[in-house]
Amino acid sequence: MNASTGGIAVITGAASGFGLEACRIAARQGMKVVMADVQADALDTASREIQDLGAQVLARRTDVGKAAEIEALAAATLARFGTPTFVFNNAGVGAGGLIWEQSPKDWEWVLGVNLMGVVHGVRVFTPLMLAAAKADPAWRGHIVNTASMAGLVNMPNMGVYNVSKHAVVSLSETLYQDLALVTDQVHAHLLCPFFVDTGIHVSQRNRPADLTDAGAPSRSQQVQQAMTAKAVGSGKVSAAQVAQFVFDAMAAQRFYVFSHPQSLAGVQTRMEDVLQLRNPSDPFAARPQIGQQLRAALRGD
Repeated sequence: MNASTGGIAVITGAASGFGLEACRIAARQGMKVVMADVQADALDTASREIQDLGAQVLARRTDVGKAAEIEALAAATLARFGTPTFVFNNAGVGAGGLIWEQSPKDWEWVLGVNLMGVVHGVRVFTPLMLAAAKADPAWRGHIVNTASMAGLVNMPNMGVYNVSKHAVVSLSETLYQDLALVTDQVHAHLLCPFFVDTGIHVSQRNRPADLTDAGAPSRSQQVQQAMTAKAVGSGKVSAAQVAQFVFDAMAAQRFYVFSHPQSLAGVQTRMEDVLQLRNPSDPFAARPQIGQQLRAALRGD
């Protein structure tokens, strides 16, 4: 069975961005599509669109940070369609600011979605896929986790987001190695996008009330929000293109998926810093005006 043609896709963060674009591709390829998102109204609209493309759709409002909701998503998928051949642990939120200004609720929200959402997806769906592979030598499956270039470098004023995405990189690389120990039929992939207009800069719209701080955001948080919105809005690579990169990587059994390969220069610099035991390099060396603007904004100049 080809995992991405006539198979079963489970996609979190399915109502917008990479998730919605992946649903569109899956539908065009004849897949059954399970769409999960925390925003119910957007999910309803998106699921109707995917159904109009001719796909069989199961749409479930899901908070990926809650283990029980991912477990329920898996049970519903099995009952309706069977074992998924493509699991896209894609839901994510964005937040920033000076790392010591992140509140306990900031950490709980960002790590809950960005990291634990992937943890739950891997923990719940991988055993199902391994069982399907064991039962059928022709069966193939793919697990794709969305991290970020922020999981490979450490830009300042983005600490909580960086931490969450570095953890997803580590989880996914370990998943790749662990799967290789036990099967040749289930493959792991890691998506590391740079600035792409996905709506992540307005993630606060879906932040639970019990994980929202009562006070106004700090200066650093306001600055990062503005900078992220500007960078995302000016991105030249579309979410649709990135979703296609994901399907191309599955077809080629390629682990790393990058939206902006040219940004790997920053990763190389970071690795050289580590190997040469030198202090972290200036992240704004190539664009010093951005660093100057950020310092001025944070210092109140």
